Amino acid sequence: MIRVAVAGVAGRMGKTLVQAINDSATLTFSAGFEHAGHPQIGDDVGVVCGMGELGLEVSADVQQQINDFDVVIDFTVPTATLGLAQICAAQGKGMVVGTTGFDDAQLQALRDCAQQTAIFVSPNMSVGVNLAMHLIELAAKALGDEVDIEVIEAHHKHKIDAPSGTAVRIGEVLASALGRDLSTDAVYARQGITGARDAKTIGFSTIRGGDIVGEHTVLFAGDGERLEITHRAHSRNNFAQGALRAVTLVSAASPGWYDMQDLLGI
Repeated sequence: MIRVAVAGVAGRMGKTLVQAINDSATLTFSAGFEHAGHPQIGDDVGVVCGMGELGLEVSADVQQQINDFDVVIDFTVPTATLGLAQICAAQGKGMVVGTTGFDDAQLQALRDCAQQTAIFVSPNMSVGVNLAMHLIELAAKALGDEVDIEVIEAHHKHKIDAPSGTAVRIGEVLASALGRDLSTDAVYARQGITGARDAKTIGFSTIRGGDIVGEHTVLFAGDGERLEITHRAHSRNNFAQGALRAVTLVSAASPGWYDMQDLLGI
């Protein structure tokens, strides 16, 4: 059995992950972490997750429990993820990272940690989303500059970064397929007299509200027709199942940087 820890265990995604691990035949939940000062430090993780007692307490001390897990799943915030990555790299513990909102320097720091241990990184752990990205790449290459492209994403009101990490990754896929530079061709907001649309633009629209788990659409708008590729997540369980598949990959992998393309073979 692969021993799995969860960072941010008291959050919405953390609770979903614990439940999914507990239902797995090949993984076992072995530790749960939260930031120092969290009100549920010391509480039984199972009770926190609505599952009944598991006999494991929510902890803020990863170092103290470093020998209690083989792989840790982290869907928290960039600064916390990087701190955990440095500990895991020093101890050779694998990581599955679903955190979004990294800047370039933070991503490089995470890549540096991957030189010492296996780290799997994906802004979206859904298998369906990553298959959609493959279709988006194919469509962009086929349609080229004959269409205008917009990325529309929607998430719940508690999400703290915008556009979503998945939307940004979609933009990167589009830019690569079309030979464009996302740093100069992306447009994240429009207001007032903006002038005619530049043909090289990759536009982004962000929606935040209610309990939307996650929706991403790429609109290819041409003259006389349009193509839309959409993925909608109806629960967080699909993200959890993708993360669990990544755990299995990481547990047997050499130090390095891994992503959904490695997992799915696309």
